[in-house]
Amino acid sequence: MKVILSEEKVLNKKQWLMYIIIGLICIISILIAFYVQFYARIDIGRLLGGETVSQLGNKTEEQAAILKAEFDDIFTNRIENGDGQENKKKDSNQPLVYTKLEKQESQLNHYEVEVYIPYINIDHKIIEKYNQEIETFIHKTESILASQNKNTIYTVEYVANVQNDILSLMIRSNLKEGTSAQRVIIQTYNYDLRNNKEITLQEVLKIENLNEERIQEKIKHDITLEQKKVEDLKNLGYHVYPRDVNSEMYAIEKIKEYYVTNNTLYIIYAYGNETFTSEMDLIII
Repeated sequence: MKVILSEEKVLNKKQWLMYIIIGLICIISILIAFYVQFYARIDIGRLLGGETVSQLGNKTEEQAAILKAEFDDIFTNRIENGDGQENKKKDSNQPLVYTKLEKQESQLNHYEVEVYIPYINIDHKIIEKYNQEIETFIHKTESILASQNKNTIYTVEYVANVQNDILSLMIRSNLKEGTSAQRVIIQTYNYDLRNNKEITLQEVLKIENLNEERIQEKIKHDITLEQKKVEDLKNLGYHVYPRDVNSEMYAIEKIKEYYVTNNTLYIIYAYGNETFTSEMDLIII
């Protein structure tokens, strides 16, 4: 016997099927949102199978050369983009990064000081460690101000930025003391605001969908070119700082100093961090 369902029962089945599908879509969306929020940064277009183009890593040689030439201008002594992070602040009345010590002072034949020393306004043990390290610039300033007949020039400047929930802070100090060689130190601090942890360059490359091998090749290429320039200057009788392109310091996993801003990644080799020199190399991604 052929059973014919009533039109009302067929409609109810269709409705229930539609409700189940909608419910499944909602559950999947919530799970994806939760994972993205707390564990990963996923490009939705890529997740759904679409083609995406990384915002980093597509600069021409001319663009990279301009960014290198304008590197000095990047230090504005403020955070360029820190909005939307109010819940992270230790002091709600201050920016995410602000100037803790600002001083311009000079005494003839003794010192000339111009410093802008930052403070990271986040209550976390990792940030506390960062701020303690940054305090060394304050101690150096105090030491110079207490000195006599050293003929010292000392500057400190910084810039900070938030991109893709990564707080990036870069500090540059320049020291010239008497007849000693000029020394330039650059220190960077990169912090994952989403997961409250220090973030490595390798992790940033993954987030930005950049090929690590290709970036490593660019580093080797650029350092090789710099070493060629150094050798040419050395042959002309100049005192130069040599580069060893095969040194492990140029391996991505060893890189400590990098800065992310305006869809640009600066990889910084400040040789003054380890010795008295103002020599440095910039890799622009």
